[in-house]
Amino acid sequence: MNFSQHRRGIVRAIAVVMSLALPLVIAISSADARIGGGGSSGSRGTRTFSAPPSTTTAPGTAQPFNRTFAQPGSPGAPAATGGFFNRPGMGMLGGLAAGFLGAGLLGMLFGGGMFSGLGGLSSILGLMLQIGLIIIVVRLAMSWWQRRHAPASAYAGPAPGAAASPGAQPSFRSGMGFGLGSGSAPLEILPADYEAFELLLGEIQAAWSNEDIAKLHTLATPEMVSYFSKDLEENKARNQVNKVSGTKLLQGDLAEAWREGDTDFASVAMRFSLVDQTLDRTSGRLVAGSEQPTEVTEVWTFLRARGGNWELSAIQQTS
Repeated sequence: MNFSQHRRGIVRAIAVVMSLALPLVIAISSADARIGGGGSSGSRGTRTFSAPPSTTTAPGTAQPFNRTFAQPGSPGAPAATGGFFNRPGMGMLGGLAAGFLGAGLLGMLFGGGMFSGLGGLSSILGLMLQIGLIIIVVRLAMSWWQRRHAPASAYAGPAPGAAASPGAQPSFRSGMGFGLGSGSAPLEILPADYEAFELLLGEIQAAWSNEDIAKLHTLATPEMVSYFSKDLEENKARNQVNKVSGTKLLQGDLAEAWREGDTDFASVAMRFSLVDQTLDRTSGRLVAGSEQPTEVTEVWTFLRARGGNWELSAIQQTS
């Protein structure tokens, strides 16, 4: 009887852990396909650690970077204390999470924890469950905290229904699918710039699909090319290739534009469709993705040296 109860307890513990882990695995596998790995990568100059303003195209919050060369101590960035749970603004929550994790470790070492009555194996499973719950809670809390404290830009366009300021250039939608915002931004973005952004969207997707690193070097910053190269190498190690086709901009608008020294920056929210397929490199068999177009909304940041061409500097997912 005791053995049967013990076995059922272990099965229940495994089921709980798998139910928590499976959605994360599915989300990661589906997000890893397209260019940038479905994450937030790159740098936005001194604004790397501040979220770009929301727009009509991307009304949510742009996710913070999980891959960046920028340092948190740089001008305009909040100081970070380091460590997994010590994200900016997460001191109290980080301490609680670390405390729970420490308690879980002690529970495993001394036979306690959430499943203390089931023996050593179930103690480990209990620890895994606790860690999974902690990660989920911390991520939800971080997302809430970032939305609550996302800095408002003085140059963001007026909210829907708000009256336009006197003398402001009325918004209009260009032939490229971009909505050109008010003329009050410190750096004026012209129709030719939006045309360049749309062209870069298509060319970068095509170069990624063709695994053309040399071409990517002409379209993106060295930082972004380093991430793309790493992702392409990982695809090759899995004997897979990610093919993207039919990229079409559906809607886009400017989040913010600014100048730092001799460098211009523009963060643009873009909603576009594309056919995203991951294929087995040998057989051509579809591994992930679909033959049907899917829609993606991301914030792309471009930079250019004074008088130079625009290059992709960052990609951020939206929530």
